Amino acid sequence: MRRPALRLLPLCLAMACAARAEDTAAPGWERCPAASTLPLYRPLDAAPPKREGASTDISAEHLDVSKQDVTVLTGKVELQRADQWLGTDKLTFEHDTERFATEGPVTYQDRSLRLLAEKAEGDQKADELRLRGVRYQFNGEAGNGRADDVLLRGQEGTLSGGTYSTCPPDQRQWEFAASRIVVDQESGMGTARNATLRVGGVPLLWLPWIAFPTDDRRRTGLLAPTLGYDDRNGFEYEQPIYLNLAPNYDATLQPRWLAERGLMLGGEFRYLGRTRAGTLEATWLPDDDLANRDRGLARWRHFETLSPHWYFAADLNHVSDDEYFADFGDSLATASISLVESAMGLYGRGLGWSASLTAQDWQIASPLLLEGSEPYRRLPTARAQWVRPFANWLELGVDAEAVRFQGAGRDGGNRVDLRPFVRLPFGGAAWFATPQLAWRYTAYSLDDNLVPPGGDDAPSRSLPVMSLDMGAFFERGFELGGGNYLQTLEPRLYYLNVPYRDQDDLPLFDTQPLTFSWPGLFRDNRFGGADRQGDADQVTIALTSRVLDGGDGRELLSVGLGRIHYFEAPRVTVPGAPPLSDDGSAWVAEASLSLSPRWSLGLAQQWDPDSDRTTLSAIRSQWRFGDAGVLNAAYRYRAGLLEQTDLSFALPIRANWRLLGRWNYSLRDNRSLEALAGVEWKSCCVAVRVLGRRYVREFSGEQNTGIYLELELNGVGSFGRSTARLLDDAILDYSR
Repeated sequence: MRRPALRLLPLCLAMACAARAEDTAAPGWERCPAASTLPLYRPLDAAPPKREGASTDISAEHLDVSKQDVTVLTGKVELQRADQWLGTDKLTFEHDTERFATEGPVTYQDRSLRLLAEKAEGDQKADELRLRGVRYQFNGEAGNGRADDVLLRGQEGTLSGGTYSTCPPDQRQWEFAASRIVVDQESGMGTARNATLRVGGVPLLWLPWIAFPTDDRRRTGLLAPTLGYDDRNGFEYEQPIYLNLAPNYDATLQPRWLAERGLMLGGEFRYLGRTRAGTLEATWLPDDDLANRDRGLARWRHFETLSPHWYFAADLNHVSDDEYFADFGDSLATASISLVESAMGLYGRGLGWSASLTAQDWQIASPLLLEGSEPYRRLPTARAQWVRPFANWLELGVDAEAVRFQGAGRDGGNRVDLRPFVRLPFGGAAWFATPQLAWRYTAYSLDDNLVPPGGDDAPSRSLPVMSLDMGAFFERGFELGGGNYLQTLEPRLYYLNVPYRDQDDLPLFDTQPLTFSWPGLFRDNRFGGADRQGDADQVTIALTSRVLDGGDGRELLSVGLGRIHYFEAPRVTVPGAPPLSDDGSAWVAEASLSLSPRWSLGLAQQWDPDSDRTTLSAIRSQWRFGDAGVLNAAYRYRAGLLEQTDLSFALPIRANWRLLGRWNYSLRDNRSLEALAGVEWKSCCVAVRVLGRRYVREFSGEQNTGIYLELELNGVGSFGRSTARLLDDAILDYSR
């Protein structure tokens, strides 16, 4: 007997593919405790067998072959082929006409879906199958639906009265329905007529005709639009258009209407090869109605593997003007971008070595920065690092760099920096001692305008850098409140000696004082860049203690305290660097506390004993509660620069409802930097977010207002103005 019923219902995928045009994560059912759906008829195989060439096994309690041309199977009729399984109570097959029919319900399951039909009948000669009263459910996700009638004829199928949703059948918060759907499985395309999207039972979208894909093949078409409003640009509407150009490259056109500015054209082109991948992005707003000039952005990202040890990478960016990000950025972080970096280079890495040849440029992207204040261009930079162990206690290495600095409208120069070193890494299970001796040689070749009168156009600097890093690890176990814990004590001593050299005749191409923090206690240079090597005769004494859970090793408490003591006051400095004490650095203290997986507290404090004042203070705390609640609170202070508070939360107020908010306030300026408030309603299959946001434009200090409205249908996509990036930036662990 031929296989009558197992070429079943790839058509049922049609409803899902019509709605799931976007690649979204499968929604869960945890917010739908009353979900009623089809059960799994059989356990799913972790690695199902292949269908190609598989035979069909048929079993039944009774087999009736009393009639010459008719076979009747009754009682727990089952047909199995690879992962495909069909069950019914009675199956009748007519041999001469090759027609078959079932009596009673028909159940079907394969690796991707399961369904229940009231009855099935078919014609093998005509390659036709009809099912009536169908309900279906996908196995790996929440998508489900029904159809009044399903007809499969060859590679074409028709659904009448079909629906699809990721909501449970008895909680239809949204549903896509069509009176008639025709699917061509050879082309992987379907068409629906009289298609309606209902949310909460209310028709939200109606289309007399729509075409959609029914498989994973990429196709040209429209993506979900974006809607929004803010007082910079007015009403915004963006309609992405996806172009499937080839298997290894595609494009997305992004026309965006800004009511106050005009039509902005945007696009993205992606390509992928065996050894390369990249993205081209651009936006273009001709004759901005507010700025009265053309606006735009261009970006190219590329990565290419050249050999097992070498690759090429590029990240090139350009904006039309220094107010672009402030006008078109969708977050405070984006709107406050002040410099745009472009870089490309050749990179290599192997056992004990790394090397690169790169070029780097900068563009000013904020009116707060003056022309010529951007960092020097590096055209090019050659770097190499090599280190090799010669014994368990001996390592030799060298760091080398050669750079050509060019300024925008200003002279530059060449710099070579060499740093050979020898290191002796002694140590054991509970201690380490690493003496290191390095020699740093830096030489320049300067352009004429950088040479002071009577100065040297090829200055150089040469000096030794000696250090000794030592530490130990002690631990003890103890019991408290019936629990087992482990406490560590980790003293560390770091001695650094660098003789003083007068470096005032050396230029400042890329050197600035590094921000002082806990890692700064153990650096061999307090400056970033090679133009200055800080002198030092100092020792760092630090102590860290941790408390670990004896069961799972989770860190419950960590406390660290340290300070640099100067045997001789440092003398090398740069303009704008904070003054240094004659005796030592500020005391640095850091602590973290996490008594439960849902609550954490972090502290950082710097106190200067000479001035008897706090130079830095930071407190951060997070509390996660319930299934979707999070509260973040932070305080940040740096003497002379900032003092801010930051409060953010996602607060469940009742089933499916959350209040969302953030308030970033500057105590120093006595004003809000960013205030965001909104509400979210989210079930297992629908989310609605309404947000209002007011924030400061960095360069002007003006307050901007934005309104965000987003409707998200799980398993489909979102409509409105996307809030995902905004909320992730504003509320720590919002997505988590």
